[in-house]
Amino acid sequence: MDYGLKVVDSTNIETEHICCALSEKKGDKTVSLKKEWLKNRFAEGLVFLKLDVRGKVFIEYLPAEAAFAPIVAPNFMYINCFWVSGKYKGVGHANELLSACIDDAKSKGKDGLVILSSKKKMPFLSDPKYLKYKGFKVCDEAYGQYELLCLPFKDKVSEPAFRDVVKKSMTLVEDVVLYHTHQCPHAEKYARLIEEIAIKRNLSFKRIKLETAEEAQASPAPFTTYSLFIKGQFITNEILTEKKFLQLIEDFSL
Repeated sequence: MDYGLKVVDSTNIETEHICCALSEKKGDKTVSLKKEWLKNRFAEGLVFLKLDVRGKVFIEYLPAEAAFAPIVAPNFMYINCFWVSGKYKGVGHANELLSACIDDAKSKGKDGLVILSSKKKMPFLSDPKYLKYKGFKVCDEAYGQYELLCLPFKDKVSEPAFRDVVKKSMTLVEDVVLYHTHQCPHAEKYARLIEEIAIKRNLSFKRIKLETAEEAQASPAPFTTYSLFIKGQFITNEILTEKKFLQLIEDFSL
């Protein structure tokens, strides 16, 4: 079935579902926080393109210079999020969304696409096998598991790379440091949850909310939406439940 694609922008964001946050419970702010984040990015060139259905089928991208990621990728388009789930998988919608992104980037004179992925499939990151099948190649690596993948549109371009801050060894005063943004509608809620646990446990904890692209690009976290460090070591970009966080701090004897 052909549902068609729809652009969500400043003219319709208040009434459109934004896919990764279809609804919010009473007292929750998951949808509103994500929508506010998107509103602030539209002026920076962000495009939110979705299948015209109530489901998680969308691609979200913007010029790499404005990306919430510690990368250098001049004149590339950075894919923030690319998600096709449920009954919409395996029927060509991913190809349709990616093709639309490629066409748009080329029409804007970009040199290629760049996206954060991983050596093996990880939570919240696009499938590396699919991306490599579509022609993306590894242009840089970080923390032994992240891959920065790029799809150049021409032969002679400067390959995107992680900023040096990602590759330097970290010295942190705090036992636990969490970086996050409102790009994911669920990050704030669960960031506050583990912060409360850390305070109750008298842990040395720091929560860093990245509000601007400049802050995000200066951070050591490749996945700025949510990245947890313990004792200066990157641990995970999975948004942790209370149970998983408690298990982690037990494993580290904190």
